[in-house]
Amino acid sequence: MAGTVNRVILVGRLGKDPEMKYTPSGMAMATFSLATDESRKDNEGKWQSQTEWHNIVLWGKQAEQAGEFLKKGRLIYIEGRLQTRTWEDQQGGGQRSRVEVIATAL
Repeated sequence: MAGTVNRVILVGRLGKDPEMKYTPSGMAMATFSLATDESRKDNEGKWQSQTEWHNIVLWGKQAEQAGEFLKKGRLIYIEGRLQTRTWEDQQGGGQRSRVEVIATAL
């Protein structure tokens, strides 16, 4: 479909150190959570903060660099695209899904 865009830009803090895995062919993959915050005033004029958690996936050289240099709590900039992954739950038998940001730039 022409004219669509799947682009995500996030600036947030790492919720945990990157978890490193490797495919059978040796390709590196790093996964970690990223927290972004939004603050706004409520009806009573008090500031309220809401945290959103994002699942980040990196591949290849960037994954290796993330595993080496990124640590929990660090503020980082991410660019990428959204992807929804679905699978059958082994324990409950239902279908599960997870939205991930496939990062293309750090």
